[in-house]
Amino acid sequence: MEKERPQVLICGGTGCVSSGCKAVGDALRTELLRKELSEKVEVKETGCIGSCDLGPVVVVNPGEFFYEKVRPEDVSEIVEQHIIKGKPVQRLHPHSLKTGEPFKTIDEMDFFKKQVKIVLRNCGVIDPTNLDEYRDRGGYEALKKALKEMSPEDVIDTLKRSGLRGRGGAGFPTGLKWEFTAKAEGHPKYVICNADEGDPGAFMDRSVLEGDPHSVIEAMILAAYAVGATQGYIYVRVEYPLAIERMEFAISQAREAGYIGENILGSGLDFDMDVRVGAGAFVCGEETALLASIEGKRGMPRPKPPFPAQKGLWDCPTLINNVETYANIPFIILNGPEEFTSVGIESSKGTKVFALAGKINNTGLVEVPMGTTLREIVEEIGGGIPGGKRFKAAQTGGPSGGCIPAEHFDVQMDYESLTKLGAMMGSGGLIIMDEDTCMVDIAKFFLKFTQDESCGKCVPCREGTKMMLQILERITEGKGKEGDIELLESLGNTIKRTALCGLGQTAPNPVLSTIKYFRDEYEAHIKRKRCPAGVCPGLVRYEVVTDQCRRCGLCIKVCPVGAVE
Repeated sequence: MEKERPQVLICGGTGCVSSGCKAVGDALRTELLRKELSEKVEVKETGCIGSCDLGPVVVVNPGEFFYEKVRPEDVSEIVEQHIIKGKPVQRLHPHSLKTGEPFKTIDEMDFFKKQVKIVLRNCGVIDPTNLDEYRDRGGYEALKKALKEMSPEDVIDTLKRSGLRGRGGAGFPTGLKWEFTAKAEGHPKYVICNADEGDPGAFMDRSVLEGDPHSVIEAMILAAYAVGATQGYIYVRVEYPLAIERMEFAISQAREAGYIGENILGSGLDFDMDVRVGAGAFVCGEETALLASIEGKRGMPRPKPPFPAQKGLWDCPTLINNVETYANIPFIILNGPEEFTSVGIESSKGTKVFALAGKINNTGLVEVPMGTTLREIVEEIGGGIPGGKRFKAAQTGGPSGGCIPAEHFDVQMDYESLTKLGAMMGSGGLIIMDEDTCMVDIAKFFLKFTQDESCGKCVPCREGTKMMLQILERITEGKGKEGDIELLESLGNTIKRTALCGLGQTAPNPVLSTIKYFRDEYEAHIKRKRCPAGVCPGLVRYEVVTDQCRRCGLCIKVCPVGAVE
C-alpha cells in the first residue's frame, strides 16, 4: 500500500485570515517548491480549527503537531526541521514549553481534549472548497440513505427520537418543527437556514459555513425531502464575506454533482437553493423579520401565530432552523438517533458549540456535551482567567441572555438549568468576566446594543429600552437616584410581557439578571456614588496621598487633561 503523503493544514477561518494565514500558506508552498517537496507534501487550507487566539495555526500530520502564531519567516524552519528531519519545532508550540512537558498532540491539549465534535466534526480538518474531501468523511451519505431507505416520515421520526433541539436560542424540538411544516397545507414549501448570527461575541454559525458548508447544504436537502419543500435559502449577514463566498461555491459544487436540482440522485426530489445576503440588522435574526427581509421588505417582526411552519415565506409553509441545528442532522441520519442521544443529558441531547470570549486565556470555538459545567468550560478548556484574577460572571445568550454569577459556577450548560438562573442558552455566545468588570456597565453595553438594533415597531421595545438605557447612563455617570433599581425592574418586566417579538421580550434580561445577582453594585453606584470595579469614569476619584504634597497647586496648572481638582 502506498504511504500517504504528509499533510500540512493551515487554518483558514476568519480569525486566522485576519492574522495572516494566507501569507503563511504562500510562504509554505514556495519553500516546499524550493526544496522540491511540493509533490510529496500536501498543503491545504481548512476552516476554523477553534483556537482563534493562537492564529495563524498550522497543523502537521493532522492531530499530531500543532503550531501556533506562525509567521512566514517561521516556515523554512518547519520545513527543514520537521518535514525533512522529523524534529518538531518546539518554540512554535508554547503550550509544552510553559510546563516543560513533551510536545503535545492536539488531542492532549487542554483546549481540545474535553471537546466532543459533532457539529464541528469537519471544521479544521477538510478543505471546505473540496467536495471530495467532504464525501471522503461520509458527506452526502446521509442524503443517499434517506432517499433510498427512508420515507419523509422516517426522517422526521429519527429526528424526534434523537431529541435534537433548536440551537438558535429557544431550544424547540427540531423533529416537532419539521413535522408541523410537513403537515401544513399549502404549496410551495420553503426551507430556510438562519445564518444571521448578530450577537456580540458570537461566531459559531459563521465558522461552520466557512469550514463545512456542505454539511448545511446536505441537511437542508434532507429537510426539503422530509417536509416537501422545493426551494431553500441561506440567509447570511453581509459582514460574513468569507462565509458567503464559500457557501455560494459549495452550492455550485452540489448543483453540479447532482445533489441540488431536479430528480436528485434519481429519487424524484426536486430542490434548489440560494444564498440571500442581509444588511446586518440584529432584528433579522428573528424568524419573521428574516422572512420579511428575504421577501425584499424592511426586516420587521410580525405577531405569531401564525407561525412560519403554517404561514411563512410569501405566506407559504416554511421551515426555519439555524446553522448549528442543521449541521447536526447528517450525523443523526447517518449514524442513527441512538449515537446522538448517547451524548449530553436527558433533557438536552447532543453537544453545544460556544464562542468563548472575554476575560479568559483560551478564546475560540468549543463544542462540548450538553450538561458540561460552566466551571469545566472556563477552567479546563478555557485555561482560566488571565493574570490570576477571579471569575466574576459569564454572559450567555448574547443581548437576549443573562449573567451567571460565580456562585453558580458549577451550573450545567443545558436549556433548563440556564433558564432557571434567568439566563438562556441562546445561539452560544459565552463571554467571561473577571473581578475588574463592572456589571452595571455590562448591562448598559448590552442594552445599548439592543436599543440601537430595535426595529421600532412596538412601543415596549422602542420606548421601554430607551428609558432603561437612560436610567443606566445616569447611574454610571454618578447621577443615579433612589428608586432607579425598582424602576428598571418594573420597566424590564413590562417589556418582557408586552414586546411584540422574542428579541424585544428578552432585551431586558442582561439588566434584570445583573440586578438579581449584583444588586450591591447598583446600590454602590447610586447610594455611594462609587463604581466598585473602577470602570465608570463619572464615579472614579483619585487622591494624592503623600506627606510631600505642599498643596502648591502646581500640578493643577501643568496637568494636560485637567484631571486634578
